[in-house]
Amino acid sequence: MEKVHSDITALGSDIISGGIDGTPLSHYYQAIAAGPLISPEQLEQLLPLLVSASQRTVLMHYTLAGDLDEATENVEELIHVIREANAADDFRVLIGGDASVSFENNELSAHDLEQGERFGVPIALIILLLLFGAVAATLLPLGMAIVAIAMALAAVGIIGQAFELIFFVTMIITMIGLAVGIDYSLLIVSRFREEMSRGLDKHEAVAKAGDTAGRTVLFSGTTVVIALIGMFIVPVSFFQSLGLGAILVVLTALAATLTLLPALLALLGHRVDFLTIPYLSRFSLRGAQDSEGGFWLAITRAVTRVPVFSILLIGVPMIVLSSFYFGITTGLNDVNSFPESSETKEAFIVFEEEFSFGDVTPAGFLSPAEIVIDGDIGSPQVQGAIARLTQSLAEDPAFPIPPEEAEVNPAGDLALLTLRFPGEVNSRAATEKMGTIRDVHVAEAFEGVPAEVYVGGATAEAADFFNIVDMFTPIVFAFVLGSSFIILMLVFRSIVIPLKAIIMNLLSVGTAYGLLVIVFQHGVGRDFFGFQQAEVIDAWIPLFLFSILFGLSMDYHVFLLSRIRERYDESQDNLQAVAYGLQSTGRMITGAALIMVAVFGAFAAGETIVNQLVGFGLAVAVLLDATLVRSVLVPASMAVLGRGNWYLPSWLRWLPDLRVEAEDG
Repeated sequence: MEKVHSDITALGSDIISGGIDGTPLSHYYQAIAAGPLISPEQLEQLLPLLVSASQRTVLMHYTLAGDLDEATENVEELIHVIREANAADDFRVLIGGDASVSFENNELSAHDLEQGERFGVPIALIILLLLFGAVAATLLPLGMAIVAIAMALAAVGIIGQAFELIFFVTMIITMIGLAVGIDYSLLIVSRFREEMSRGLDKHEAVAKAGDTAGRTVLFSGTTVVIALIGMFIVPVSFFQSLGLGAILVVLTALAATLTLLPALLALLGHRVDFLTIPYLSRFSLRGAQDSEGGFWLAITRAVTRVPVFSILLIGVPMIVLSSFYFGITTGLNDVNSFPESSETKEAFIVFEEEFSFGDVTPAGFLSPAEIVIDGDIGSPQVQGAIARLTQSLAEDPAFPIPPEEAEVNPAGDLALLTLRFPGEVNSRAATEKMGTIRDVHVAEAFEGVPAEVYVGGATAEAADFFNIVDMFTPIVFAFVLGSSFIILMLVFRSIVIPLKAIIMNLLSVGTAYGLLVIVFQHGVGRDFFGFQQAEVIDAWIPLFLFSILFGLSMDYHVFLLSRIRERYDESQDNLQAVAYGLQSTGRMITGAALIMVAVFGAFAAGETIVNQLVGFGLAVAVLLDATLVRSVLVPASMAVLGRGNWYLPSWLRWLPDLRVEAEDG
């Protein structure tokens, strides 16, 4: 029995001056009835309409044909009719429901996507211009990011013909593509310019950049992909769509950076510095090399002089912030989290104010629990079980509206019992009540009865989603942490370095989690950032952020540690190697991180709560990881452990030695 997707139209305020059959309203009704959106059987149900007690609002309740995707596409025509009706001064028309909410959510997401590109790209360009001091070199990373995004979107478009993907995947591709596409190209271009300044010709410089920075980019991208593969472990198409989009754009960014970019650099040669800006070039990566060494060397000396104090100074506040994560309230944000200008949100507000259904919210009215009985519906056993279930639900005070009379299909082997659900349908409280329906009411009523009973609807879907996320989160964590440990151990031939990297990355992610709770749920600084209040944080966001952030944070960690390991192998001086690694990568990593923060922050400035949560979480974690963790915790911890950083048990020395960047001294 196909699930239906209901919508409501609230026609309200002092708008019905001509009565229900007044000219303005009848014209609206005729426009709705003339369209192909509603089945002929529904037309007879449109009138008479439900009138509110205040006599100021009427309610038209109807069902759109098709599944949710089809209804979301078809409802656009209905929305146009409604907007035309609102052009008149006689009354105001509002629409709400599964299809219209989904349609408006897609519109809001598309708006946020455009805004993210509009603000994130110019800021990234400014940062690149400050780093390179030349227009040509600045445009190359942005061009690679655009190529990567276009290729990933094309791949998703092809895959989407065979598999259902969520609309949010385009947002993820653009957000991640801009970040990693620019970052990866930044490393290659900066290394190419460095080799050219040493006197190599353009072909030798390309080869050297590929053999050093190119290997770092390849390894960094691989770690990101491995972390993202963890999302495929979760058997939910939502996670798999997000993981697919993110993996595709990372792979296309790698492909563009390691193939197209070297070819362009070989063609450009010294023209990579075309349109050099004299003043800015003094502070670019190449022009400021000496000064950056002094700055980062001073930071390293200050931190390593009192390493334990430095660790406590940064680590303790981050642990405290991370502890707020344990007070997180997860759920699924719905139309209530839409911006105030949202038409569907206004419809639900009018519905709730003008019509009373006890504790049943508008969403609960339109998205009821759907109890499907599969069996011989006409048999006395099944009939008795349905009667017991109906009575049991009617007597339960948790469900103020009793279930409707069961609908039976013509074959008599399927029945549908509809129960208007109390409370917010996606909340944890509602899913607990769903557990009561399944485990108590249905189980007791149908015990020993030859029939299968399934409970569906929005709340049932939310309950199943929460259960799956809770079940698979530890598995994903174990996969990502375990695979990251193995890869880092092979690269750095140490068990201490991978353990420290995992701990520090967890600290960055935990701090981001804690700040999400503090800002969005407790409201600290919310007005300053212009964010919405979030009653809940979407249950999928912590797991998604973990997979993304763990991969991205490894980029900077690997790039820094590869330089440290390289110098340590040459000098066997731990502190000198740390100082060299920090001063040789400091400006570049900071610039790359600022680009990511700018891109993620631009998306966080969007209207939808989901984009605000994801953008803010990503921006905060990357900023913390590339600044406090890299400049304080990494050198301080390496100073404390000394030669112990490179400890590898003798029984593991058979492992292959995979160096990321083998640079000449």
